[in-house]
Amino acid sequence: MDALTLLLNRRSLPKLVAPAPEGEALEAIFQAGLRAPDHAGLTPWRFIVSQGEEGLGKLSDILVEAAKADGADEAVIEKAAKSPFRAPMVITVVAKVTEHEKVPTIEQHLSAGCATQAMQMAAVAQGFSGFWRTGKWAYHPMVREALGVQGDDLIVGFLYIGSAGCRDAKAPARDLTQFVEYL
Repeated sequence: MDALTLLLNRRSLPKLVAPAPEGEALEAIFQAGLRAPDHAGLTPWRFIVSQGEEGLGKLSDILVEAAKADGADEAVIEKAAKSPFRAPMVITVVAKVTEHEKVPTIEQHLSAGCATQAMQMAAVAQGFSGFWRTGKWAYHPMVREALGVQGDDLIVGFLYIGSAGCRDAKAPARDLTQFVEYL
């Protein structure tokens, strides 16, 4: 698949199944993330992989504890528990911020977002699929602490990766006149 076709047809599939990428395929996904724009070479990214029953279970436990700490009802706790198991692999992408006079925090957060997009596209280019979710758990103090996210660091998203477990829908056409202006 050529790059333009990949980008113009990007879709998030809601159901992912095994297998997840491994070996060279997984390494290519991380290498694509490491090519994100990176002003001053700060490499403001950290990738935390949860996979298999053990890894996904650990992430599930973190989310459940956060939900319980908030006094959530059983439905929310159950949803938090199941959330990591929507794919065989979840990569938590963290913007690891370094104080720098020329590179503001927001730019480092955006760089990590670019890394996430690049990793998702690298997965799709290799025949896998993925979807990017953030949600309230990315900002929850207990989740941040459990994953070693401190200060201005930010969980920019949970990248769910696996193989398509459903049919891919056609990307919707968008009217460029609604989004593009010229000065």
